[in-house]
Amino acid sequence: MVALPPYKADFLRAALSGGVLKFGSFELKSKRISPYFFNAGDFYRADLLEAIATAYAKTIIAAHQAGELDFDVVFGPAYKGIPLATAATIKLGQLEPATYAATCYSFDRKEAKDHGEGGNIVGAPLKGKRVLIVDDVITAGTAKREAIAKIEKEGGVVAGIVVALDRMEKLPSPDGDDSKPMPSAMGELRKEYGLPIFAILTLDDIIEGAKGLASEEDIRRTEEYRAKFKASD
Repeated sequence: MVALPPYKADFLRAALSGGVLKFGSFELKSKRISPYFFNAGDFYRADLLEAIATAYAKTIIAAHQAGELDFDVVFGPAYKGIPLATAATIKLGQLEPATYAATCYSFDRKEAKDHGEGGNIVGAPLKGKRVLIVDDVITAGTAKREAIAKIEKEGGVVAGIVVALDRMEKLPSPDGDDSKPMPSAMGELRKEYGLPIFAILTLDDIIEGAKGLASEEDIRRTEEYRAKFKASD
């Protein structure tokens, strides 16, 4: 197995040491019992925020350099996406000022403001801009569809999505039979909108990168979970 790039390995270590990535037994919204849980909302400490900002920025820079991503504005869906997009924008400007010093960010309000300047968007206007969505994970895809609709309503064009983690997990089957092959929420979004979607880490990255950092039992249980629920796309 190819070793993780240094920025991914650093991010994974920060997530583990900071308790952002935990191993154990966790009930998901889907009612599945997962042997691991990742909560980007726990990157609230300065050193952890630095780690996730760097990881987002380097993921975005790599995608841009590969010719897979061009954008004008970084957009963070309320609420978790707001600090993530803000931190990523700052770090982009620090790492690659020649390219990103003038990059802007925006986020949405949950409820439209009915006084002052009004509106649903805070930050850079989106009209006529290529907009990159930055958020934590894609679970069912509902929140991302809402963000895409808001951006398009403001006259922006969604250029892509970057998330912290791709669980590589299939959606629940409509009939409740989890043994059936199913696509992932991320795969469905790619298919539905034709968008490039990038993740800092995948479940494969976690399993390989956590060897030596997590117990053999935790790794084994996570591998079994992957085998059972891995998406077909």
